[in-house]
Amino acid sequence: MTDDELAQELITMTDEDRQLQGGALSNDFAAQLAHRRVTVRNADRLAEILDSHGWPATSAVGAEAARRAWLIAQHADRQLDVQRRAMTLMTQAVNAGEADPQHLAMLRDRILVNEGRPQIYGTQIAGVIDGAPVPWPCEDPDRMDDRRAEVGLDPFLVHVTRHAPA
Repeated sequence: MTDDELAQELITMTDEDRQLQGGALSNDFAAQLAHRRVTVRNADRLAEILDSHGWPATSAVGAEAARRAWLIAQHADRQLDVQRRAMTLMTQAVNAGEADPQHLAMLRDRILVNEGRPQIYGTQIAGVIDGAPVPWPCEDPDRMDDRRAEVGLDPFLVHVTRHAPA
């Protein structure tokens, strides 16, 4: 498989995920199950890609396909082994300048939340109270914005204000 073919495959895989994501957040159990099937299938395929190619580096597949690989890992919530492996390979890619440190921070937080541990960067939202997004518990919350800045993320309040529902 060429890098162009891999890039197109990653984009196609996540297009279906994105189309079904709204239903996954609804009370429609059939829609939730459809999204779950896609995210599991995508994570299974990502595991194969990681075995054969390593992390899909920006220089190999382009920025958009690399972002889509991260999205697949991010949505692999029921496959922590895939998320952990992706994080290990993505860490190496970030260190080599071949992946986005913001994506790595979000994946790290996602894994920590999935493990029932406090997150580091406050990227994972537990819910909304009185119209304000509330993050899952965060390690040393007083330094959260410092850690966010280290990886290029906006301060938490800037981020949630920008992404708040209108």
